Amino acid sequence: MSVVKRSIFWKILFSPFVVVYATVVAIRNWLFDIGILPSEKFDTPIISVGNITVGGTGKTPFTEYLVRLLQPGNQVGVLSRGYKRKTSGYVVSTESSTPEKIGDEPCQIKQKFPNVLLAVDANRRRGIKKMLNEPNKPDVFILDDAYQHRYVKPDISILLIDYNRMITEDSLMPLGQLREPLKSKNRANIVVVNKCPSDIKPIEFRIIRKNLNLFPYQTLYFTNIQYDDFKPVFPKYGSYKIQKNVVENENLGVLCVTGIASPAPFEQYVSTFASSVRSVKFGDHHKFDNDDISKIEKAFNSFPNKHNIILTTEKDAVRLKDVKIPDSLKKVMYYIPLSIHFMLGDGSTFDKQIVEYVDKNRRCLRVS
Repeated sequence: MSVVKRSIFWKILFSPFVVVYATVVAIRNWLFDIGILPSEKFDTPIISVGNITVGGTGKTPFTEYLVRLLQPGNQVGVLSRGYKRKTSGYVVSTESSTPEKIGDEPCQIKQKFPNVLLAVDANRRRGIKKMLNEPNKPDVFILDDAYQHRYVKPDISILLIDYNRMITEDSLMPLGQLREPLKSKNRANIVVVNKCPSDIKPIEFRIIRKNLNLFPYQTLYFTNIQYDDFKPVFPKYGSYKIQKNVVENENLGVLCVTGIASPAPFEQYVSTFASSVRSVKFGDHHKFDNDDISKIEKAFNSFPNKHNIILTTEKDAVRLKDVKIPDSLKKVMYYIPLSIHFMLGDGSTFDKQIVEYVDKNRRCLRVS
């Protein structure tokens, strides 16, 4: 069967399911729009970060960007669902919280920003109310992965779009990866096209703007992901001296270990400086066990050269710390942190838009 015929076959097969899914989503959104399902508004400024697609769009690095931006002068509160945690209900994190208790991404954020009040709760309204009763209650909330959680009405809603999977070229699940119809983008105050290539052409910016067809009340930004210096997963064993120039100059082999939704960009980046790259991939939010470590060790020992390293993502590093790993692997295991970079010189404009809104509404809250 040709590729075209196979594509048509799958479209015909999944079309009835798409119609059912679209109907359910449309009814739910309509009930929120007319007020039958309530959206609660809070006095404390709330910023929501999310997407309308399945898979990673860079929500965690973007949440970290907002924390870094707002933390000076504000008690920042981060509320997440805590995907794939083993606990339930409302849980406040500590610096010793594990991925099993709060989830891998919240754990990563808490370890990086220990002064942030971070909690997890699938019920965001309940979570916000409980956080407001904590001794160090937030001056501003950041809701992680909350675009579909309409029971809370955010002050600023940020929609992230993956440049490599544009929502204008996608379809609803199960035929595509959209959680909601394309028009759901209209709820966002800010739309960010993330993971853009650094060499994107000016005409591509114009095409994306035109295809998204945003309203005047919406602001569009373009960002890309920057990879920072390597850090040892186990500082007791590792060394900060190994960086990409060492890998390139000494011709070290690199084993990429990933348990994320879209490992391709990470692997592509590693291939820009490593001549010998192999990969061991797991599913998103994968919980590593002893069999996985054996698989990683076998793949690592298969390199013909003796001097090689293991590179993983920051999110995977959080989970790898909770499993028993041989010292021989701990010594060569590094992760690469990610950071968000605004393109077209728009970083200061975005920062000003966020900071001024939060400051203004904090003042109004104090006055009232």
